[in-house]
Amino acid sequence: MKCPICKRQVALTDPFMPFCSERCKDVDLGNWATEKYVIPEPLKPDEIDELLSRQKPN
Repeated sequence: MKCPICKRQVALTDPFMPFCSERCKDVDLGNWATEKYVIPEPLKPDEIDELLSRQKPN
């Protein structure tokens, strides 16, 4: 797999997995801390029902 920050190859046994280094791990943490990454607001019940109805086979 590749490091999500710098795109270098990362082995499953690397100590900072999924990152290639402590630096990349810290960059990722900083991105969360500065709200560069956000989790959208939760879906409302009617939005969930709509998404589920789209996924059902016809």
